[in-house]
Amino acid sequence: MADEERGPLVGLTVLDTATMLAGPYAATLLGDLGADVIKVEPPRGDDTRSLGPERGGERAPFISVNRNKRSIVLDLTRPADREAFGKLAATADAVIANAREPALSRLGLGYEQVREHRPDIIWVGVTAFGVDGPYAGRPGIDFMAQGIAGLVALNGDPDRDPVRVTVPLVDVMTSLLVVSGILAALHERAKSGKGQRIDVSLLDALVHAQATGLASLFLTGETTPRTGNRSYYFAPSGVFECADGSMVCITTPSEKFFANLSDALEAGWTDDDRFRTIELRLQNEDALEAEVAARCKQYSREELLERLHAADVLAAPVNELPDVLRDPQVLHNGMIQTTQHATLGNLDVTGVPLHLGRTPGSVRRAPPVLGQHTEEILRELGYAVAEIAELTKRK
Repeated sequence: MADEERGPLVGLTVLDTATMLAGPYAATLLGDLGADVIKVEPPRGDDTRSLGPERGGERAPFISVNRNKRSIVLDLTRPADREAFGKLAATADAVIANAREPALSRLGLGYEQVREHRPDIIWVGVTAFGVDGPYAGRPGIDFMAQGIAGLVALNGDPDRDPVRVTVPLVDVMTSLLVVSGILAALHERAKSGKGQRIDVSLLDALVHAQATGLASLFLTGETTPRTGNRSYYFAPSGVFECADGSMVCITTPSEKFFANLSDALEAGWTDDDRFRTIELRLQNEDALEAEVAARCKQYSREELLERLHAADVLAAPVNELPDVLRDPQVLHNGMIQTTQHATLGNLDVTGVPLHLGRTPGSVRRAPPVLGQHTEEILRELGYAVAEIAELTKRK
């Protein structure tokens, strides 16, 4: 495969020493774009290798965010393995880490320690709340960041307890910031010849994403309430049941889309004094929502969506996850890819979400089994067969 067909980051080497989701997923995205990503795992493996649904010894959380990587097992508490890591770091362009202190330094993964092996290294540390400050050093994951940054309080129905967002969106947003930081630092290094330390936290990623809600607070002192599937700014907006029992999402963020909905359902709502403006629709939201629900119940989901889309209405099916795998647009976009796993055979993974016209990324490798490429990588570092055998014997 030509370099252009493998992606724009061919020639870049990234060491993924992180565990769980945010750090490893950032490394995966870099691998999607052509980087050689080497996942450095302890003998027990990444923590996600022991979590969640399992088949053939492989776990879903690990499979989900570790394609396009090679795996090497190094016990960084042992001098010989620390030496191997140093040789590996000397060949790398970037390192991603998320261990907390003092474990980070004890394993030789701190910025200054890695910089001894390659002075112009780009080093990214991923933390839950920040590298210093009152919460520094606390354990934390996506859920904790959601709580502190106000997302849990905003999510769910207004008359029920708040609910966390179950999709790990904070981890995913953080991973995108890690990638952005590395690419920015690479651009700067090309001019200065210098590497640098980058720190990214789940909390900062989510506070940044809360810009809309915080803007209301900054501007008016108003706190955005929990609204469930409704919108705080316009109506109608929600999930509605069809005649066949399936559900659709419908939303109307402007007069244009409300008029389109009214026309599509032949409802005449634009001439109804209760619904003439956004403000009136919000005041009469219960009545309007009841009318929309009654109209939707007259059609199967397929019939309703065909009618709504023909009228340029913002509408979509409420798909279950198996439906997503069959969705024609998801398939057309290449977001489901089949790989050849070392032990499982055919294994589907998600595709590359960034579509570059001339140098597209691709899914080239299945998620690795633990230590799958250890010998291969050690050979590349110049280790002799006997040295590799000795390291392997000592695990």
